[in-house]
Amino acid sequence: MNITVKKGKIEEAKTQAIILPLCEGESQLSEAARGVDLKTGGIIGDIIKSGDFEGRASQISVLYSGDRLPAKRIALVGLGKRKDLDPGKIRNAYAGIMQHLRALNVKDAATTIDAELLPDQKRKVIAAVTEGSILGLYQYTPYKTIGRDELKAMRQLEIVTAPGDYTLTLEEAGKSKIISEAVSFVRNLVSAPGNEMTPAILAAHAQKIGKKKNVTCRTLDKKKMKALGMNALLGVASGSCQEPKFIILEYTGAKKGQAPIVLVGKGLTFDSGGISIKPAEKMDEMKTDMAGGAAVLGTIMAISGLNLPINVVGLIPTTENMPGGCAYKPGDILKSYSGITIEVINTDAEGRLILADALSYASKYKPAAILDIATLTGACVIALGDDVIGMLGTDDTLKAQVRDAADATGELVWELPLWNHYSELIKSDIADYKNTGGRAGGTITAAAFLSKFAGDYPWVHLDIAGPAWTTKDKGYIPKGASGVGVRLFVELLIQRSGK
Repeated sequence: MNITVKKGKIEEAKTQAIILPLCEGESQLSEAARGVDLKTGGIIGDIIKSGDFEGRASQISVLYSGDRLPAKRIALVGLGKRKDLDPGKIRNAYAGIMQHLRALNVKDAATTIDAELLPDQKRKVIAAVTEGSILGLYQYTPYKTIGRDELKAMRQLEIVTAPGDYTLTLEEAGKSKIISEAVSFVRNLVSAPGNEMTPAILAAHAQKIGKKKNVTCRTLDKKKMKALGMNALLGVASGSCQEPKFIILEYTGAKKGQAPIVLVGKGLTFDSGGISIKPAEKMDEMKTDMAGGAAVLGTIMAISGLNLPINVVGLIPTTENMPGGCAYKPGDILKSYSGITIEVINTDAEGRLILADALSYASKYKPAAILDIATLTGACVIALGDDVIGMLGTDDTLKAQVRDAADATGELVWELPLWNHYSELIKSDIADYKNTGGRAGGTITAAAFLSKFAGDYPWVHLDIAGPAWTTKDKGYIPKGASGVGVRLFVELLIQRSGK
């Protein structure tokens, strides 16, 4: 969907629908709503007085202007009580109203920014309106053939603004559109079926991103990984006929000598569990096990579009985990890229193995910080539910920065402890470490394992097993792939770049 910005008054907008957000329990209309109300003979005031529209969160009423406006429809959307308002509620409200208008086969709409919704946070309001509209309208439809001509889509949202706010609105809406399109790109990757999203296909998408401004891309094949000693990654890949790839994206937005932030994303394009095979139920969802790697791709895409003055490296080990005749087995010992040996207890604890080699490889960049993101453990879903990212790490400053970015974007994190005694649970009797510490504290022992490969650099691990995929619509996150991690990472990198 296209986002445009135009100077003027909302009541003069030539569009199919005007969108007006209103707070609950307020008799005083916003300036924009007053202008529309005056032109239409008080129909907004009337519906509020009647009690038919109260402004409850995401409540919707569509009125018809009766040729008294250039726009045929006036779409009212509730924001809830003003004291409880935040960017997330604005995103959800705009997602809801845009979905509603799409269902009415409305192709274009217009709205205006009410800066008083969040005083002194006009940029956040503009961003929330833009993100909610684009992300809420997301649909994954490439494989729909029956009734395809009946699919509906919005073409455009016009943001009408006063002349003095035009530049600010244009800038913030443009930035938010770049980020939202990166999230949608990630949703597409994660939604794709396993036969259409192999390591080679994921690497091809990375190569396209490598052609963007300030970005380069290299891909290591099986032969090169073998020469480097990436045997943990190759062990996981050994049961699949799909050749693994190690994707390296480098974004240079600052001076070449400036230490980069390294983002590492788990890229399991399909995870059967290997020899320790998963139950058949919901195994189809294991196409989503590359959501972390996809988030890294989307982040690099977004920061290139934003031209951020920072250096960032994206590392994505990608493979399938299959139970073929050459598959690695419980009891095997793998010598990782770092030289650390790993006893395989469970082949379904494969994500940490491929991340181990990638985290060790990150050290060659002498990074300012390392962050990894992965759909790593079901234990994290049990601990925190479906909507929260588990965070563990070794650096308090970096964790605080991630927490700030999470709060700003609504991609919430919750820290779990990573005390030294958890490492005792992953010690092996016959190798250096084993790849699982048992059921107790599964998310924590997985992170303890990863910590052995991150070196002495500031490091944070994000477990997105819960929020990467949703089984029901959640406002601006329609059912399916969420694209989680992109907005959080971009916000973190904006803060780190000082832009």
